[in-house]
Amino acid sequence: MTVGIPGETHPGERRVAMTPGAFDKLIKAGMNVIVERGAGVSAGFPDSEYEAKGATIASRDEVFAKADVICQVRTLGANPVAGSADVERLKPKQLIMGFADPLTALPEMGTMAKAQVSLLSMELVPRITRAQAMDALSSMATVAGYRAVLAGAEASGRMFPMLTTAAGTIAPAKVFVLGCGVAGLQAIATAKRLGAVVSAYDVRPAAKEQAESVGAKFVTLDIDAKSAEGSGGYAKAMDEAFYRRQRELMTAVLREQDVVITTAAVPGKKAPILITAEMARAMHPGAVIVDMAAERGGNCELTKFGQVVEDSGVTILGPSNLPSEAAYHASQMYAKNIATFLLHLAPKGQLTLNLEDEITRESLVTHDGQIVHPKVAELAGPVLVGG
Repeated sequence: MTVGIPGETHPGERRVAMTPGAFDKLIKAGMNVIVERGAGVSAGFPDSEYEAKGATIASRDEVFAKADVICQVRTLGANPVAGSADVERLKPKQLIMGFADPLTALPEMGTMAKAQVSLLSMELVPRITRAQAMDALSSMATVAGYRAVLAGAEASGRMFPMLTTAAGTIAPAKVFVLGCGVAGLQAIATAKRLGAVVSAYDVRPAAKEQAESVGAKFVTLDIDAKSAEGSGGYAKAMDEAFYRRQRELMTAVLREQDVVITTAAVPGKKAPILITAEMARAMHPGAVIVDMAAERGGNCELTKFGQVVEDSGVTILGPSNLPSEAAYHASQMYAKNIATFLLHLAPKGQLTLNLEDEITRESLVTHDGQIVHPKVAELAGPVLVGG
């Protein structure tokens, strides 16, 4: 079994799907690893390090031609423009692993089905105990939460820690984190380590204890949020009346903040608007909003994906790829997720797609020329499903 690692072609993507230190166990299990020349350079991993670990360095065409399994950070679905150039390189029966954006990139899922490849989407790995070491969404959310705080600190005109100096005492910055999932908890912990006074809010009541455990004061709003948590621990989309009431109560909280980090996202759906333009403009001049949901439309009404917006003295950041900004460690974490998944699929070096296994079944999007994931198939409709 040969595992291929092509370089990433999505604009600005610096991560790589496999690092030299992550495939030792793959080699021991009898697999071969072939890496595109220069694939890891932008993440800090030169070709020589891959070769020293036993990988073969080759061209992109050779990687796709020789590999039984292609591992990417962004497959076609998550790289719809540049990724289309690889469609002609795909081979029937080939297994493709990576982020695929399967719930929204539906035409691309149809293309993968027509190419007769088996696509495993890292977004769909179930959040169960057995799959924790394969949970790439959580790994990348950890990196994103950390980087979001640094972005907010850099954009802010305030220092985060309290300082007592000869020129007087400087009060600590106030940071407010909206959404206490993996990214939010990491943002809280990072802001706390930098010395900020951190508060947090989440629609899920169960998040209160988690937020407090990493140093935040949990903000409680007078709204009924008992039904706000869906399956797998993800937040569930609520109706507009709920979000309207939430925004009304949130406005007073926002006025006190120096940096606000929003993380609220619902898989496969547009991000809910938590901060309207009016709410943002009510914040004090110099305040910063880091909208981690920018790729899904943003939690702030003023957010523009991949851009920095200045409005009424408030800065709104819409970062496009926070994990890529810490490409070295993000790649290490992602590579461990991928390697663990590969060993789950091929413990003795021989690939087996066991559809009785929950991890494989829930992650598999296309197989044998069909879209086989029930949710994706439902969204795609009969034309795409039928190949």
